[in-house]
Amino acid sequence: MAIPKVMGTEIEYGITVQGDPDFDPISSCVLLVNAYREDHAGEILWDYDQENPLADARGFQVDGEKYTPNQQENIARNKTLVNGARFYVDHAHPEYSCPEVTNIRDLVIHEKAGERVLEMARREANALLPDGTEMLIHKNNSDRKGNSYGSHENYLMDRRTSFKQIVENLMPFFVTRQVYAGAGKVGSENRGQPCVYQISQRSDFFETEVALDTMVKRPIINTRDEPHADREKYRRLHVIVGDANLSEYTIYLRSGATALVLSMIEDGAITRNLSLRDPVRSLRETSHDPTCKKELLLDDGTRMTAVQIQREYVEMALKYVDGREIDELTKDVLEKWQYVLGCLERDPMELDGQIDWVMKKALMEGFMERKSLGWDSPKVEMLDLQYHDSRPEKGLYYILERQGKAERIVTDDEIKAAILTPPDDTRAYFRGECLRRYGAAVFGVNWDSISFGVDDEPINRVLMAEPLKGTREHVEELLQRSATAADLVKNLRA
Repeated sequence: MAIPKVMGTEIEYGITVQGDPDFDPISSCVLLVNAYREDHAGEILWDYDQENPLADARGFQVDGEKYTPNQQENIARNKTLVNGARFYVDHAHPEYSCPEVTNIRDLVIHEKAGERVLEMARREANALLPDGTEMLIHKNNSDRKGNSYGSHENYLMDRRTSFKQIVENLMPFFVTRQVYAGAGKVGSENRGQPCVYQISQRSDFFETEVALDTMVKRPIINTRDEPHADREKYRRLHVIVGDANLSEYTIYLRSGATALVLSMIEDGAITRNLSLRDPVRSLRETSHDPTCKKELLLDDGTRMTAVQIQREYVEMALKYVDGREIDELTKDVLEKWQYVLGCLERDPMELDGQIDWVMKKALMEGFMERKSLGWDSPKVEMLDLQYHDSRPEKGLYYILERQGKAERIVTDDEIKAAILTPPDDTRAYFRGECLRRYGAAVFGVNWDSISFGVDDEPINRVLMAEPLKGTREHVEELLQRSATAADLVKNLRA
């Protein structure tokens, strides 16, 4: 029986400082992260001791050294938030990792809360910059100088499911889901075949099928084996092949369909072999064909379009849920998945209002028609970038949203609340509430632990190996009778 799909996203944002000829991305990221302030006091470390990024899901350790910053650098680069999220500097990009959630609607809410946090931090940081300069943030995946940065998804899986089985059943799905999960992009990069517009921002940057790397020789399926949970029971599938989406509808469908397929894999419900002859080539071919008519070569010699392959997954999903009790969100995902594939088969432009790459393409085609421009115009390239601008008054996605031209899944009030409130049905609730209540006494944090410095005692580390414990239901009474961190530690020991 498939386990509940606890999930989350990690979004690296593009950053630049307009008007600064000496722009340094790392120092700008540090400024941005530290410009964002919350009420809880204390200088809290990110607990790198609990991490092992060199463990490979295929059963071995990769050679290399784990990077661990010194204490001062750690504090400067990391911020754990009262909503259970992590806001930090990842290489040369600001990154927002949302708290663990149990359903796709909450995922949309908390990923969108991350967009608000980045914009609030940007405004505070700008107040500290010299006159004539402005920090700009973009939720996208490419700087158009050959560099790509990630939008990663994480899904909890049963460790008893073999990784080989995951790879075989998931590869065709990942290659083809971009037809509804892509963010859209003008042109190509990374020695890709020339094109005027493509579906995905990331597909040109993937060069192998399965590997541990995330920055060079990027794989379609990443093998990082770092569950941030009980290692004997769980696997965290770290998905790096997706785009940074702005459309709530796209985020919802992308993550909902993926979570459902993962449950099907755990339960042995993938009954059709859809293996592709060359997945990396198929990934790029799919992205470079906005008509969604390109046929991909399967291992068995047959050919199918990306939409047809997704249809196969939908049909297997419908059989999987037949006779089972499923929640309303799963029903809704199945309906939206079928609807979107129907539109893609007829005319992808029917999805102007739901799917990012289609919405962006429609904007650009309208602009080019009005201005008598071609795809090679620098103004069109700038329009592409402006779609992802974090500024509500400038970002084209946000303008579409205000005009009612982007279908919503959640409300602004829900997003606003999630900026300061953790989800109450995962361990993120305990993490966030500990920061809010006992911030000055929190010494270090990781996804699966929180450490307290109480008086002169040794550091007290509380392990949180179960993502579905530490919920409001589990710990609210404990927190209410623990006025201080010392009380909490004492009550946990009792």
